[in-house]
Amino acid sequence: MKRSWIQKSFVCMMVLMMAMGIVERPANAQGDLDVNAKAAILVEASTGKILYEKNSENAQGIASMTKMMTEYLLLEAVAEGKVKWDQKYTVPANISQMSHNTGLSNVSLEVEGTYTIKELYEAMAIYSANAATIAITETIAGSEANFVKMMNAKAKELGLEKYKFVNSTGLNNKDLAPYADKVVGGPEEENVMSAKDVATLAYRLLHDYPEVLETSSIAKKVFAEGTGDPTQMDNWNWMLPGLIREYEGMDGLKTGTTDFAGANFTGTAERDGMRFITVVMDVDVPAGENSYDARFSETRKMMDYAFNNYTIEEVLPADYQVKGQKTLPVDKGKEKEVQIKTDAPLSMVIKNGEEDQYKPKFVLDKKKLNDDSELTAPVKKGEKVGYVTLESKDKKDLGYLTDKGTNASKASVVAIDGVEKANWFVLSMRAVGGFFGDIWNSVTSTVKGWF
Repeated sequence: MKRSWIQKSFVCMMVLMMAMGIVERPANAQGDLDVNAKAAILVEASTGKILYEKNSENAQGIASMTKMMTEYLLLEAVAEGKVKWDQKYTVPANISQMSHNTGLSNVSLEVEGTYTIKELYEAMAIYSANAATIAITETIAGSEANFVKMMNAKAKELGLEKYKFVNSTGLNNKDLAPYADKVVGGPEEENVMSAKDVATLAYRLLHDYPEVLETSSIAKKVFAEGTGDPTQMDNWNWMLPGLIREYEGMDGLKTGTTDFAGANFTGTAERDGMRFITVVMDVDVPAGENSYDARFSETRKMMDYAFNNYTIEEVLPADYQVKGQKTLPVDKGKEKEVQIKTDAPLSMVIKNGEEDQYKPKFVLDKKKLNDDSELTAPVKKGEKVGYVTLESKDKKDLGYLTDKGTNASKASVVAIDGVEKANWFVLSMRAVGGFFGDIWNSVTSTVKGWF
């Protein structure tokens, strides 16, 4: 009797505690990940599939994460042959003066000293060197102001939506003004982007110029080694292997901190062929912890969640035929229909235990169909007639960063065999048959009406 009373009391206490939020409830959907930042997003890198988001469409300060756009434009210029890695840059007085400002992240650049674009790029990517970044922008665009125009134009081209660039570094304009002939935007303005746009930029950077990881993964390097003024560069991404917050598989991308933006970090890590991108913006800093540790702690939380809960699975095999849609009618063909199938397997990043939450959806290419929803002969063997994608049953799917990602989660549907166009005699006989068939159907319908 006493034990029964104790058990009932314990149950009542647990119910009360759960109601008050003292005991953590089992969570589902996004509720099983709580990121302590003003905005955050988690993305699978091969497709841009969004796995978690928090205020991801709100534009806010990005600080030195800005330099990912500068990297993109530099790598693009190199790929197009407009800039060479061994090209030399001669340092003017204002850029040298900026490089010696110890209040900003910098490597020392001597007046009239010459440095290769590769050296300046490494200083920017590894050490977030601001004067080196300005040197790169002047090489590409002639001036910082012209480069800012390129940044905003490229953002539009990449499909970004919530952004504004006023400089190439991510500094507050007040810190840039003493060293620039002209400052774009307000005197204390900074660059802003949404977390979704930052992730999209990172996604495009990794896909278009994957060689960026060769530099972003460098933990330590000496700038201007062997000269009279070398700089030891320890990567600000402390989660790289060999640094104090190392994380398995981490190899990029960019940190950023200002008073306006708070502590930010765009991270990417790969394990067993699966890569994720994370963005945290304006991280909440607990008492006793510094902003550097806080942004890495939140990133670690997101990466652990991703690697522990998601896998890339083959959901549909090659040669898959959609149930109820294994053929398409063909007009004016020797055969009146053609069988269709997928031409490749379809894989997707799926949360463990949710394999049955997606169903195949067949989408026809309407441009291939006539007004009666038929293909028109001739139809070539292997001709694409549409695609199959996967649709979430619970409608809670967060979607993708870009249409390119959406396309990566589609499998083309093609004609299994070719269908030749029927000759004029066959088409004439079908027309005659159709005519008399219509008359016969009309007569039988009338006769049936008599009885």
